[in-house]
Amino acid sequence: MTRIVYCKYFESARQCNYIVLNHAMQAERSQYLNAELHERTAARRSYANGCKPKTVTTRIGKVTFDAPQARDSSFSPQAPAQGLHRERALTLALSERYVQGVSTRKAAAITAQLCGVALTSPQVSRAAVQLDAALEQRRTRPLASCRYLLLDARYEKVRIDGQARDAAVLIAMGIRDDGKRAILSVSVAVGEHEAHWRQFLQSLVQRGLTSVQLIVSDAHEGLQAARRAVFGGVPWQRCQFHLQQNAQAYVPHQELKAEAAADIRAIFTAPNRADALHSTMTF
Repeated sequence: MTRIVYCKYFESARQCNYIVLNHAMQAERSQYLNAELHERTAARRSYANGCKPKTVTTRIGKVTFDAPQARDSSFSPQAPAQGLHRERALTLALSERYVQGVSTRKAAAITAQLCGVALTSPQVSRAAVQLDAALEQRRTRPLASCRYLLLDARYEKVRIDGQARDAAVLIAMGIRDDGKRAILSVSVAVGEHEAHWRQFLQSLVQRGLTSVQLIVSDAHEGLQAARRAVFGGVPWQRCQFHLQQNAQAYVPHQELKAEAAADIRAIFTAPNRADALHSTMTF
């Protein structure tokens, strides 16, 4: 689910590339001019001359950048060529760094490696502000009907009040009537208490989520209490992966865990109810 979040949640892999590479090209022009924008210095080589649109075709579709220009016409930004050559690595790396809330120095190191130019701390901060706006727009977009709702959480190091702390990243994925999956929402909370999950689930309803016929999740107490409060009439199924992991915790010997996992999978993959019940009784 993590990779789906990183790739799909910024609709944006296009939007993520657009924001990051625009800032990388601005930094590249500043290096060429030997001066920052509007900086007065005798060491300046030339002057900025606005930007012009430049459209390139990538694996994630066409992306139009604001290519910066210089007055002497000899400047040509190389960041798009290098960045788009490694566009998948760039998108995943920057999205992961953004979600984890790591330092601007580490984010600058990524652009230096993948785009050939290092962003300054202010440039990284400005790019993060734009990513915040893009994420907020995506996170609060209206929802519609969704047949199946999958809920999960993972823990990441994120920046909260200037400190790197462990925080729960709450994730909601939906499966529509056409069978396609979509990330409905992602939210960072200090934990998985009922209050955090309830607020998260209520936000889905407020954004228009309807027609949920089944919810799949683990059996976390906070999540279960919130689910019953917000989606009390919707059937729930325990996630098979989490059930298997929980069951294996009771296996006393390491060498028996593979056998136990195979027996549990046999129950889930049984061709009919009778075989599943038989496998359960002989487990």
